[in-house]
Amino acid sequence: MFRPTIFSKFLLRRFFDGVGIILLIICGIIYAVTFVERLPSNPDTISTIIDAWTRLLEYVPLFLPLAVFMGTLLAMYNLTKSSEGIIISGAGMSPYQIAKPFLFGAAIIGIFATTVINPYFVSISSKNITNHELQLIDNTIWIREESDDHFLTMAAKNMHKQNQDLVFADTTVFIQGKDFKLQNRIHADEITLSNDGLNTSRATIWDTRGNQKTSNWEIKTKITPQTVLDRYLQPNQISFWQLPHFIHKMTSIGVPMRGHLVQFWTLLFLPLTMVAMTTLGIAFSQTRQRRNFNFGLKFSLGIITCFLMYFLINTFNALGATGALPPILAIIAPPIIIIAASGAFIEHFDTI
Repeated sequence: MFRPTIFSKFLLRRFFDGVGIILLIICGIIYAVTFVERLPSNPDTISTIIDAWTRLLEYVPLFLPLAVFMGTLLAMYNLTKSSEGIIISGAGMSPYQIAKPFLFGAAIIGIFATTVINPYFVSISSKNITNHELQLIDNTIWIREESDDHFLTMAAKNMHKQNQDLVFADTTVFIQGKDFKLQNRIHADEITLSNDGLNTSRATIWDTRGNQKTSNWEIKTKITPQTVLDRYLQPNQISFWQLPHFIHKMTSIGVPMRGHLVQFWTLLFLPLTMVAMTTLGIAFSQTRQRRNFNFGLKFSLGIITCFLMYFLINTFNALGATGALPPILAIIAPPIIIIAASGAFIEHFDTI
């Protein structure tokens, strides 16, 4: 007779062992490939190690569901291989009772990824934001501001963060009067945006007559580095804890937030996605063979099915991002479909 607490702890430990092994393998492969890829673009090995670590954290939401699914299969395989699964089934435990600790562990992984890993990734990646992390129009950063006496329009090809300032490269600024007539055109290799405004130590300036001069240039603006980042940052560059306030703030000024809503609901329901992938893994691992000779085939079919699930999830995400479906429905529909299909298979297998 199994004591529930001991039995649950035993299965939970087996589940975390399986997921942990798969995560180590996947993370090791991704980290090694990323390290080699980023080595030429970094000045030294330490910078490459940090850069590869940041990239690895960026990929966590992509491979975590697959890792949980494969970890579930591995844990169930080990139970069957050691005959512990046969003993558990012989003691009258149903697949649903066996699944409870696994589902609990999957939910814990999802909660940890949402509340800890995501904010940690955002905190370290935001220290060195470049144009690659921004949503651009025609591969150009466009900034426009209206003041009491002029309009300012700036176009930049590249950008990076320098302490609390933003430095724009290959930048052109147009200054127009209230009648929209062009007053000045300014071009500079680099223009810095601080809380005080725009400035550069060397700029080429044209006036309305076409006269050209090279000198220092600066102008006071209401635009700050934070307002630029708020406007252009991609959804995955904003922490889960900051997304609700950010979405509310940007929605109030009329900025479309579908992509950010999809990101928020994805993170919020990530535990449900982990539970769905675990349920799928349990469904594929059902067997009555003691030696489990067909487990390799099931494992292969399970991996193929998992990639099909990725396609399903990405399709719904795209529908949510384009407005074809409400974002919350686009996020919760795939895991519910997976859980329902997997549960039906387990029920059918258990009643045969």
